Amino acid sequence: MSGSIFGKVFQVSTWGESHGKALGVVIDGCPAGIPICEEDVQHDMDLRKPGSNKYGTKRSENDEIHILSGVFNGKTTGTPISMVVYNQDQNSKDYSQISSVFRPGHADYTFEEKYGFRDYRGGGRSSGRETLCRVAAGSVAKAVLKQLDISILTYTHSIGTISANPSNFCATEILNNALYMPDKQAAEKASAYLDKCIKNGDSAGGIVECVVSGLPIGIGEPVFDKLDANLAKAMFSLGAVKGFEIGLGFDAAKINGSENNDAFFADQNGKIAKTTNNSGGVLGGMSDGAPLVFRTAFKPTPSISQPQKTVTNTGENTEISIKGRHDPIIVPRAVIVVESMAAITIVDLLFQNMYSNIDNIKKLYS
Repeated sequence: MSGSIFGKVFQVSTWGESHGKALGVVIDGCPAGIPICEEDVQHDMDLRKPGSNKYGTKRSENDEIHILSGVFNGKTTGTPISMVVYNQDQNSKDYSQISSVFRPGHADYTFEEKYGFRDYRGGGRSSGRETLCRVAAGSVAKAVLKQLDISILTYTHSIGTISANPSNFCATEILNNALYMPDKQAAEKASAYLDKCIKNGDSAGGIVECVVSGLPIGIGEPVFDKLDANLAKAMFSLGAVKGFEIGLGFDAAKINGSENNDAFFADQNGKIAKTTNNSGGVLGGMSDGAPLVFRTAFKPTPSISQPQKTVTNTGENTEISIKGRHDPIIVPRAVIVVESMAAITIVDLLFQNMYSNIDNIKKLYS
């Protein structure tokens, strides 16, 4: 299997399966001298780990991170950083019923057709549990961004048809509710909606919004490695993602150019800025100095207890009601995953940008 490495300069390689002995990540290309320790990484791991509230899987995992290499005395050494999390609460027997049945909405069918077999225990390599590796790597990437005064704020924008009201936006509220919504009233409505989904043996989807502040102008390349293009790839590499938009996104298709274009102006100090940010902070694939704003849409969790029609791997029609421990919604736990992938993508492009101009190289080596 190829395709487990992300990035060109700041490279992240993940490994492991949902019900294997462990999952881990190797980061290559991280500079020396970045302050980081297991406690820093664990903070982000705890935001993603299962079993934290009733809207997540009841699988009980501490997701305790172990840094095996690349860090000494609380700082990166410049060598590959290897981290691992050992699985502790695998109930593989929960999946024996689907060993020969394709679950609707999952990768069972495509995986078996491609490779000739599949690890049916929790989806194996296709499991959402793989994202813990990205969160660990993202924690290191955010430590790099912190040194450059670049910050990321990520939260649940909507669940089902219930969206956070911009007029009620409160950044401190994000960590005050189980859904990571910046609007307390919307979070209460969404909680009631999810309670109904759980009662009906159903699931829900939603949208995560991410805002990156402090990005210098010109991050991203004008052709294949556009900032928005690489972010889109990063987000779509997450198994449950079905949509990505930046700035106005799809709404930009509904208006005219005179409305969509962000007008420029020079302030009293001669600094160039924009009057609006419909572009979402990206022009021509490169950051334009405004906040980077994008949204990622997640589908409802495909594992539901309601009966669903399907087939066996021998082509027989059947019906399945999925048992086991599954999230009724992916979105809250995905917030930190989106943030992590954004950080990884941005750090990789920041490092690529260092050799985009000979003057930068002269400054480094003069």
